[in-house]
Amino acid sequence: MKRLFDILLSAAALIAFSPVLLVCAAAVAFSSRGGAFFTHERVGLRGRPFKMYKFRSMVNNASTIGPYFTAAVNDPRITRVGAILRRTSLDELPQLLNVLKGDMSIVGPRPDVFLQRSIYTDEEWNLRNSVRPGITGLAQARLRSAATMEERKALDLEYAGRASLLFDIWIIMLTIKTVVSGRGSN
Repeated sequence: MKRLFDILLSAAALIAFSPVLLVCAAAVAFSSRGGAFFTHERVGLRGRPFKMYKFRSMVNNASTIGPYFTAAVNDPRITRVGAILRRTSLDELPQLLNVLKGDMSIVGPRPDVFLQRSIYTDEEWNLRNSVRPGITGLAQARLRSAATMEERKALDLEYAGRASLLFDIWIIMLTIKTVVSGRGSN
């Protein structure tokens, strides 16, 4: 049921948001050097790697300029358009394609980079990766990007242990409330 829910919701969202996707892609492409999209290898279901899609919100080749996978508040690598995309979470819309492909779910732990493996025990890592990573998750719904690594880890593990379609619907509703309020964005 969860996979069917993901397919139907992501397909409907891609159709409904197609004008927004086009405007975002054009804004990124015309506002700074580089392509409109950013892809990065992340950890998927059962620890398998996949390429995650986002709208580029930082200057081109940002990973060669500063921290590899984190962005600080007021990070100078974030472009003006990128700041708007991040604040509104529009930079995440291309991940709907990852959901259709089966790499991600609408709801699940945010996909980690492999370097983050070191903060988990083997048991925690296996639990966390027993579910597909999501566009949103319990940590994003409650704290958004204001979550510390330890808070996010605890909430991701809580989600993996409680995953269900009803829990997903509750997290989606909470995420909408959090995004609309602008709480915890950087």
